[in-house]
Amino acid sequence: MTLEASQRCLTRRRVVVGLTAPIAFGWATSAAAATRTAARERSILLYHCHTGELLRTVYFADGRYLPEALRTATHHLRDWRDNTERPVDPRLLDLLWSLGRRLETTAPIQVFCGYRSPRTNAMLRRTRHGAARHSLHMRAMAVDLQIESRSLRTVREAAVALRGGGVGYYPRSGFVHVDTGDIRYW
Repeated sequence: MTLEASQRCLTRRRVVVGLTAPIAFGWATSAAAATRTAARERSILLYHCHTGELLRTVYFADGRYLPEALRTATHHLRDWRDNTERPVDPRLLDLLWSLGRRLETTAPIQVFCGYRSPRTNAMLRRTRHGAARHSLHMRAMAVDLQIESRSLRTVREAAVALRGGGVGYYPRSGFVHVDTGDIRYW
C-alpha cells in the first residue's frame, strides 16, 4: 500500500462518512449501551479501501456467531483483485471488535487487505517485498488496516496489547497487519 493509495482511502472514507453520518452518529451515541451488552452482542464497522464498501453488522449475539453476518463479513473481506472468498475466521472479527474497543473509537476500521487468494499472494510475492509464502491472509485469518482517527503507532500498540495473534507494523505503507495466528510481532 503506497502513501497515495492510503490517502485515496482516507478521501473515499470522508465521502462515505459524509453519506452515512446519521448511521455513524447513532452508533456512537449507543456506545455506553454497547459496553453494557458487550458479552451478548458484538458488532463491527469496516470500510474497504479498494472496493469502497462499508460494512456495519452485528456478527455475535446471545452467545453465538450469526451465520448470515459471517457470510456478509466473508464477502466484505474477499480478495478484491479476483473476487474470491474464503470463510472469515470468526476470531478475526473478535480481534477487530476488541481493537476498536481498546482504541475507544467508533470510526470505521479501514481495510486494505483481508482474504488473499493463493494466486494473488503469489503475484504479490513476485512483485512486492514482504508477502509471506504461507500468509494467513490466504486462510482468511488476517487483515491489513488503519483507523483514521488513530495513529498507526497507537493502532499497533493496541493490537500488541490484545495478544490476539500476529501484529505487523508497516508505517511506510500506511497500515498495521493483524492476524489470529501465533502471537508474534514485526
